[in-house]
Amino acid sequence: MLKILAAGLWACLVAIGASYGAITWKTGAVASPAAKEATATDGLESHKLDQLTVPMIRDGKVEGYVLAKLAFTADAKSEHGMSVDPGAFVTDEAFREVYSNGQIDFSKMEKYDLARLSDAIKSNVNQRLGTALVHDILFLEINYIDKASLKSSGAG
Repeated sequence: MLKILAAGLWACLVAIGASYGAITWKTGAVASPAAKEATATDGLESHKLDQLTVPMIRDGKVEGYVLAKLAFTADAKSEHGMSVDPGAFVTDEAFREVYSNGQIDFSKMEKYDLARLSDAIKSNVNQRLGTALVHDILFLEINYIDKASLKSSGAG
């Protein structure tokens, strides 16, 4: 009877030890390469901005509105040391770029150089903040609504 009890206890200890060894080995093998490799997004934080509404004015009249949802990525360490919200600067520069740039005519259905628009916003924000804080501007959504369609829907 004692031999059977000892054999059962030994089998349980071997099973527990084998399970522990397998789990330790498996998690160690998976965690090591991931910990060693650094990605391009390490140290960056992403921030979504409120919807931006920009009136498009021609000849002193509002012709429509550009609606845009933006996000930006910023260096987390630099951002936490700032006393101002960089999102306000990104929103302001996006508004200025869309509102005052005469090259963009949203009333015409064409493809626009969003990379150029993104780079202009990013460089203007970084210049105003005095540091390379903003790494990328992301366009989540961009639409144009002309004034005529607002009136026909009863919203204007």
